[in-house]
Amino acid sequence: MTEAEQLAILRDQIDDIDQTIQKLINQRAQCAQRVAEVKLASGAGDIQFYRPEREAQVLRRVMERNEGPLSDEEMARLFREIMSACLALEEPVKVAFLGPEGTFTQEAALKHFGHSAVAQPMAAIDDVFREVEAGAVAYGVVPVENSTEGVISHTLDSFIDSSLKISGEVVLRIHQYLLVGENTRRDKISRIYSHPSSLAQCRKWLDQHYPSAERIPVSSNAEAARLVKGEWHSAAIAGDMASQLYGLEKIAEKIEDQPDNSTRFLIIGNQEVPGSGDDKTSLMAATRNQPGALHDLLEPFHRHGIDLTRVETRPSKVGAWSYVFFIDFVGHADDDRVRMAMAEVEQRVSDLKILGSYPKGVL
Repeated sequence: MTEAEQLAILRDQIDDIDQTIQKLINQRAQCAQRVAEVKLASGAGDIQFYRPEREAQVLRRVMERNEGPLSDEEMARLFREIMSACLALEEPVKVAFLGPEGTFTQEAALKHFGHSAVAQPMAAIDDVFREVEAGAVAYGVVPVENSTEGVISHTLDSFIDSSLKISGEVVLRIHQYLLVGENTRRDKISRIYSHPSSLAQCRKWLDQHYPSAERIPVSSNAEAARLVKGEWHSAAIAGDMASQLYGLEKIAEKIEDQPDNSTRFLIIGNQEVPGSGDDKTSLMAATRNQPGALHDLLEPFHRHGIDLTRVETRPSKVGAWSYVFFIDFVGHADDDRVRMAMAEVEQRVSDLKILGSYPKGVL
């Protein structure tokens, strides 16, 4: 059999498979529509079309049963987009993110909700919280910590006075690119714009390759990309999405100093999320001003075998030298041992607020 004949047979097989896949996707979409009809027929006043715990369970099963050659993560990303499109038939998810367009936070929002979500940029973290609290959008996406630069304090502080709940998390591998517009040659760069965090994440690379260039901090990487589009002798440090959005050329890729540079983002909403089987919980606690207060706060977690994944301290708003602790741990607030630990912790602190239990990030 000739090469042309072999290829013709394989292409016919691909066409048949494509037809089957398309038919099955539409069948899934029809099921999603029927789910919406059942929910609407119930007459409930607060219908939840998007279920974070259900989506996490589906994606985990996709990865567990995957046999390749596509990677588990790639297969899960494909299913995420299918689920996003099907959910949009029920009700498109409206999401606010820390903008402008082209930021890593937008990239995180699309990674978590899929490209069928309606994503709206906000100028500040406060604005994201405000839009969700007002009900203008169902969810918000905000950065909370970077593996190189540490915690984003403004996000933690926003939870102190907010009633919103954390309903999910997404971790994004951060790759930084040096971008220029059509007016700039790489050997003539005299100014480099970026967000202060990105400038810090690329400090050693900049010291080596552009030691004389002025480093100008701006409000976001996307703003940096917008500025350099029409300027001469300037460059921006930003992500791939910003380069595509503003039509910039990548003259250097993955210039971050730490190759495993990642940022964790939180999904915030008004709903509590049931257990998915593999969850995390975040809480905020204010301790009494007395010796051993931190030990008293943490001891119940150790005794009940609960794995703490993060402990952060922030100044309280009620007085000088008063602090609140933000704690992440493995488990759901409805788990028996978590309930027992929380009951003990509540007796040992002056204030305790569970910020949310939510599925561990799948992708």
